[in-house]
Amino acid sequence: MSHNAAVATNPTRAETTLEQAIQCARIGDDNKARDILILDLRKVTPIFDFFVVMTGASRRQLHTLAEETDAYLRSEGEKRLSIQGYQASRWIVQDYGDLVVHVFDAESREYYALEDLWADAPRIDWKRG
Repeated sequence: MSHNAAVATNPTRAETTLEQAIQCARIGDDNKARDILILDLRKVTPIFDFFVVMTGASRRQLHTLAEETDAYLRSEGEKRLSIQGYQASRWIVQDYGDLVVHVFDAESREYYALEDLWADAPRIDWKRG
């Protein structure tokens, strides 16, 4: 019990980033994104810890998903290092350093197949709890 309390009061950066990734997935779910997944890249690449990947049905929905996840991460004190694809709205990539949020339209998600590219990365069960 005391070990868990210590973890809860002083989480590591990776634990904090994981919780943020899970919250981004929930925000996607709340905003009707489809096929939401979190890839754990910690043992696959030194560059990123987690990818959050989701699919939106329209340009408007992709913008909402990107804006809502960014608003949440900003409220957590995270700084977006870059955003790409917002205008074209087929694949919006928001880079927060340890965490990258990918919002796709269905066609681009299938074409780029990040899940296949990063097939060695375990998937996080974000619906837990």
